[in-house]
Amino acid sequence: MGMLFDYMVGGRVLTAAQPYSPCLFPCETASLTTGGERGRICGILEITVLNRPGQVLGWEGLVIVDGTAYEYLGIGSQSLPSLPNLQAAVPLTVSYDSQYSNFTFAAGPVEVTASFLSSVIPKDICRTSIPLSYLTTTVQSTDNAPHDVQFYSDVNAAWISYESNKTIEWNLYEGSNIVNAGDNTTGAPSAVYSWSVFPSALCVPPPDGDKFCAGFSIYSNHTSLAKSMISHYGHTLQNLIDMDYRGSGARDPVFAYGHDFGRVTSATVMYTIGSVQQPAVRYLTSSGVVPLQPWWTRCYGDIFQMIAFHFSDFSQTQQLTYDFEAQLKADVDSYYAANMAMVYSKSPPTAPPMYSNGSQGFANGTDEYGNEYIFDPNTAYGFLNPNNFSGIAIPDVAEAEAYYSIVALSTRQIMGAYVLVIPPTGTCASTNSNVSEPLMFQKEISSDGNVNTVDVMYPAMPFFLYANPELLKYNLEPLFQNQEGGFYPNGYSMHDLGTNYPNATGHVAGNDEYMPVEESGNMLTPKLDDFAGQLINQTNLAIKGIVGIRAMAMVATVTGNIPDALSFSQTASSYLTQWEYFAIDPSGKHTLLAYEWRSSYGLLYNTYPDKLLNLGLIPQRIYDMQSDWYPTISQIFGVPLDNRHSYTKSDWEMWTAATCSPSTRRLFVNALGYWLNYTNTNRAFTDLYETIDDGSYPVSPNSIFFNARPVAGGHFSLLALLRAGEDGQAGTSMGNSSFPPDSTAALSSEVQLPSAASVDLGPVAQPSSLMISPPFVNGSSSMTTVTVTTLSTTTIASIVSGSSGSGSGSGSAAGMVNTALSGADNASTAMPAASSGV
Repeated sequence: MGMLFDYMVGGRVLTAAQPYSPCLFPCETASLTTGGERGRICGILEITVLNRPGQVLGWEGLVIVDGTAYEYLGIGSQSLPSLPNLQAAVPLTVSYDSQYSNFTFAAGPVEVTASFLSSVIPKDICRTSIPLSYLTTTVQSTDNAPHDVQFYSDVNAAWISYESNKTIEWNLYEGSNIVNAGDNTTGAPSAVYSWSVFPSALCVPPPDGDKFCAGFSIYSNHTSLAKSMISHYGHTLQNLIDMDYRGSGARDPVFAYGHDFGRVTSATVMYTIGSVQQPAVRYLTSSGVVPLQPWWTRCYGDIFQMIAFHFSDFSQTQQLTYDFEAQLKADVDSYYAANMAMVYSKSPPTAPPMYSNGSQGFANGTDEYGNEYIFDPNTAYGFLNPNNFSGIAIPDVAEAEAYYSIVALSTRQIMGAYVLVIPPTGTCASTNSNVSEPLMFQKEISSDGNVNTVDVMYPAMPFFLYANPELLKYNLEPLFQNQEGGFYPNGYSMHDLGTNYPNATGHVAGNDEYMPVEESGNMLTPKLDDFAGQLINQTNLAIKGIVGIRAMAMVATVTGNIPDALSFSQTASSYLTQWEYFAIDPSGKHTLLAYEWRSSYGLLYNTYPDKLLNLGLIPQRIYDMQSDWYPTISQIFGVPLDNRHSYTKSDWEMWTAATCSPSTRRLFVNALGYWLNYTNTNRAFTDLYETIDDGSYPVSPNSIFFNARPVAGGHFSLLALLRAGEDGQAGTSMGNSSFPPDSTAALSSEVQLPSAASVDLGPVAQPSSLMISPPFVNGSSSMTTVTVTTLSTTTIASIVSGSSGSGSGSGSAAGMVNTALSGADNASTAMPAASSGV
């Protein structure tokens, strides 16, 4: 599906021929991931808010202009009879970057801009912990004449629970005071008003991980310019609160705000919205299971103080998000500046041919790198080299722009899966734990409801290494505390910290999902693709364990345990020799999916940590071999995960791309960007999709819908290389990598993280182009001072943990890999349904 209009990416107007327009945009908070869906022709027919599993949440937005109501948010009008003074606003443009999703509409003689801001400020732990987002709605006259303007917005009870038959309760607050009745409920001109919606009884999330329960849903607004409250039809709201508590399935209650600006040429209203869970997590300690409070309570105080701070902090938050966005663009520039691929033509790029999957004619041409191509849009083969029929990258699309679009779209989705909490103190505290630092918990979204799933944390790792490695430490710490505290009886890494979020209660019986090699390898380098079917002697799984052992050699080196470092290094090298013998096809053209299975192949993504850490373990000839192989099996939307299916995973594709030559890397990156434009998926950015047909969700052997998962952190694989001192040539050292290749010399100093840009990716929107200043400011704040954590230096060794030491058996790294090499682990060949993270 192509774009039918111009749209913006990160402040740059892009036509339909350029990257990249998804059909769902993120609107995340730290506790509740939502998205705004556009119409399926990929035009903005309406903004419909969906939760993680794709269920519609009621959020209505109207602008009333000269007596006619224009609906720009929600679909409430579709359930009403045709009314002469109610119509849909006409969509004009959409833009997104790492922080914002922006939509513009024509509403009669005015233009409406709806700007959703969910801030991602990874080095500011306090602001990161706030579970609220902003919506600013602005009206601007298009004929320069004043118009009579009112705003209306409401949310419904579906925000609090998936169970429509369960009673919910609500209160309207002025600041921290309940104001549930009276004719002048919203009389204070400078106050922040908040609807607080909560369940009457405990809401228990089901074990499938695809539903949610919120402690409180908060919808806040300022009334300093509100002359009266306006309803759907231009009538005045009466400032009365319906106290007939009920569920969302019976006379669905809505919680509304209205503003009357009178005759104006422009006006702006700001709302904040979010899901607040307090306590945030239940955590197993030596004193039993204890509730942990969200980190924002340490920063700001109670819920009303947090709301007040967040509401008044809008301008500062905008500046901080602008800084992150500008740095993201600069770092993409910096990474690709090191790629010395020669451009064949200086002429302006033309639009690549459209993929029609059955309705267009044959095309051929020459791309900007001088590569001839043939393209049959009626097949899923993609763009092919006419000489050997291997795939080439989507032509005339700048890889840097494609990559920026991917990571910008991923950023909010990643952080929406995490919550920061205050660690237990006193007798509940873990030995040697730092109670001044938060713990961070991840919900495995869509694929399961587990807490801190190791094989979901592992693919997400590149984002945190890029944005703030301290967050990765906070995420790993609860797992370390659980296992070191004696709560897990097995001698290998646990699969997750709890079956049902937010219960981080571990597995004291040791009955978590059995993936010992997979998870132990994951912990050593911070999987068995179990949804694709378990398989013995997996090549990619074995190399993960071998790289993990080599990583332990680096840890031992950093800590000064040189004998251990030599032992680990020799073991890894020995296993690598055996691995090559069994894992590489006799033709020498590619690795196999499983030892000695000649017709098999797969993405060898677990070699990425070797590049990331500059371990120097895997010979360059293996990288070159794989890089030459992938184009021979590519499809229109990328390279399949392995030979058993036609689907792929975007996180593993980006890990693989980071190990390839520039031309093959470009094939991966541009294919993913091309998929964003043409896929028929209609939920949040999925990491699992078909590389053929219309790029849909997999349907064989089972329908699988992975949505809004934090594994999108894997898309930052290239930027993590940049942070580690690697350039665009797939891991060639720039001279400042933490680990010298194939060396056991101890490090003498920490490495400075590079971040400066050297070339221009395109104009970066100035803060004023994204900022929509509200006409109201809460003049002062008595909240606790925000501590902004900055990280100027780090060592890549911070991603691995554990004491160095040699040994064998089921509990050691060497023992785990030896088990994999012998084929003793994962002996089942069954094809289970999707049940866990990938």
